[in-house]
Amino acid sequence: MKKFGLLFVLAAMISTAGWSQELAEFDYIAPFNDGMAAVKIGEQWGFINDEGQQVIDLRDDLVLINYKSKSYPIFSDGRCLITEVRDGIKYFGYIDKSGKVINEPAYLNATHYKNGYAIVLELIKREVGRNKMLKKPLVSYDYFEALIDPEGKVVHYLTDESVHITLDKDFLTEVPKITSKVISENVIAQLNANKKWIIKKLE
Repeated sequence: MKKFGLLFVLAAMISTAGWSQELAEFDYIAPFNDGMAAVKIGEQWGFINDEGQQVIDLRDDLVLINYKSKSYPIFSDGRCLITEVRDGIKYFGYIDKSGKVINEPAYLNATHYKNGYAIVLELIKREVGRNKMLKKPLVSYDYFEALIDPEGKVVHYLTDESVHITLDKDFLTEVPKITSKVISENVIAQLNANKKWIIKKLE
């Protein structure tokens, strides 16, 4: 009888020896993408890796995608979109798989990476004169659609002309739309003025 009891204890020890400490109880766990799965508690999201370790703490600045009636953040090509609101205007940037900010939120819009590239709306600030009474510069804001690599370097500008905007929350009430998309490693599709898609090959 004692021998049987010892064997039972040993079996129990063996069966639980491979389990590590349990993580927190999550409200939702998203599917894995790029070796990472988003986890949710309340209104905040973090990430676990494919070994079940939580590698990015819960935060509230991750950009969600909509997929099959579910919304959650994803990693793609080692990058995840983040957002920050300043003076009522939303800006976009990227973090890596350690949670380090690779691109500070500065784009007016941005896509997830695909085939090693992302498309962003790069904001350009120009000084166009000075207010003599207030002794302040007069500035103008425009943006270009740009293709960037994982380090945030502009590889190609996708629009020949910039789009002028008023950088004020009362005027910029919606996130400006991106009209291009990456469809393969060397090909971009772009929506023209006639609302038709044209193909551009990267050189």
